[in-house]
Amino acid sequence: MRLRFRQRFFSWLDSYDIYDEDGHTMYTVQGKPAWGHRLEIYDRNGHYLGRVKERVLTFLPHFELYIGEQYTGQITKKFTLFKPVFTLECNGWQVRGDWLEWDYEVHDPAGRLIMTASKELFRLTDTYVIDVINPQDALLSLMIVLAIDAAKCSRSK
Repeated sequence: MRLRFRQRFFSWLDSYDIYDEDGHTMYTVQGKPAWGHRLEIYDRNGHYLGRVKERVLTFLPHFELYIGEQYTGQITKKFTLFKPVFTLECNGWQVRGDWLEWDYEVHDPAGRLIMTASKELFRLTDTYVIDVINPQDALLSLMIVLAIDAAKCSRSK
């Protein structure tokens, strides 16, 4: 399953549209006022699916993930010198990026590929292509990319 993740150009808070391979809206993401990033995810019909919430006052980026109102886990950036590494603390997935922080792969504890995300260059807003192996992992994969993008945004401020 391929998703295209595109940040909206005109928005006071972080807002994104996520499209399927045919260009149809799969999800919308709306930033909400909060300390740190708070991103709420909705399906194409406007039904609330979950949120990614940044914990503030931490040494490295740290985000809590909620599916519906239920806490699912957290994604935390590890301290590394050259390649970004994030740990998803709910199912043991590992997130590894390239040294430019444009391309990411997510693997399960057995080393199997869950998804890849690649940043498209020369765009006015942040745009990623997300390839998810199992469509059931699409929402959690989207949450991972949202957390990574928010971590990069926070670091650049």
